[in-house]
Amino acid sequence: MTLDVASLPALNAALNATAAVLLAIGLGLVKRRRFTAHKVCMLSAFAVSMLFLVSYLVYHAHVGSVRFTGAGLVRPLYFGILVTHTILAALVPFLAVVTLTFGLRARYPRHVRIAQWTLPVWLYVSVTGVIVYLMLYRLYPAA
Repeated sequence: MTLDVASLPALNAALNATAAVLLAIGLGLVKRRRFTAHKVCMLSAFAVSMLFLVSYLVYHAHVGSVRFTGAGLVRPLYFGILVTHTILAALVPFLAVVTLTFGLRARYPRHVRIAQWTLPVWLYVSVTGVIVYLMLYRLYPAA
């Protein structure tokens, strides 16, 4: 049985977009002091992000790297986004686990302190993941 991985990039973009929406909603919930809903939302964002990671690894294990075919000014723009996305994406699992752990253990001062770093990084990675997908697979797909 062969795994058809052709649809995984679109799934990955959808998972990234979902994580971004959940993170934004989670921020709104905590600002309104709806802590239980915030907890559910952020745990859901983490689960969606972990599903993304599994899907991403499966796809690239089967396909390898995908060449960006865009030319001109869009090329350095794409690689600038990709480099910052990739570096920060490597941090997100660690930041998210630490942040969630502090929250789940009711160590709220530490949770809030690290969440102030985790949320913008995680949100940036989720949004730029969608942008990378659009640029790589929709705007400038390989021939």
